Amino acid sequence: MTQIKVTSDEFHIFKKYIYESSGIALESGKEYLLETRLSSLLLKHECATFKDFYLKSKSDITKKIEEEIIDAISTNETYFFRDRTPFELLQHKILPDLIDKRSNNSTLEPSLTLWSAASSTGQEIYSIAMTLDEMGITTSEYNIKLLGTDISDSAIAQASYGRYNKFEVSRGLDLHRLNKYFDGNGDRWRIKDQIRIMVQFKKMNLMKPFTDIGKFDIILCRNVMIYFTSEDRRKIYTNIAKVLKPDGYLLIGSTESLTNDKGI
Repeated sequence: MTQIKVTSDEFHIFKKYIYESSGIALESGKEYLLETRLSSLLLKHECATFKDFYLKSKSDITKKIEEEIIDAISTNETYFFRDRTPFELLQHKILPDLIDKRSNNSTLEPSLTLWSAASSTGQEIYSIAMTLDEMGITTSEYNIKLLGTDISDSAIAQASYGRYNKFEVSRGLDLHRLNKYFDGNGDRWRIKDQIRIMVQFKKMNLMKPFTDIGKFDIILCRNVMIYFTSEDRRKIYTNIAKVLKPDGYLLIGSTESLTNDKGI
């Protein structure tokens, strides 16, 4: 695919535009990111330069082009059971402890609420759903709420449908889980309804107020803070704290830190 070069002025225009639209902060030196992720959109919309593309997007009252830009820029690396340790921690420590607390402290059906705050195409939250199923924690005995959110429309659409290609299911899934939880059709695989119906997906910008999502026992916000400035990270973590139950758990990426921005 032909890559269209971005000038310094064009980069700064798009840097400001993308930040104002999504909160995603592009540092200097990320010109290649615009070129690799947006060149196909320039060709699609018949724009010869990034400036032309910017003007076309700004004049689009439907905001469809802007959505395409954010989709392309925010696409995250993701796969099933990414970084095994968090899922092992959930299975052997966090989930049993929470279930024990929720079962002992109420005469009602025990509830469990989890939020994947940057769920991309759904692999993380579906991995949690599979983990719950393997532990025998099902919707027949527990009031389970699993929420996956992302800023990308296309990511949310794929996650909601639960369909993945051969490459996507080969990353992180063993053959046992693949056959147990997915239906295959050629080189496409769709997660079975018993898992898919456990999860709800919603478009959400982490830079906006967290409204109508409730409180959570467990929040996963992994490998996403690299896209935000130090100040915006603090704002997001502050808002996350407001929707995390007092005895809840926050899981972040293995290279991320709540206090040291250089660790992100």
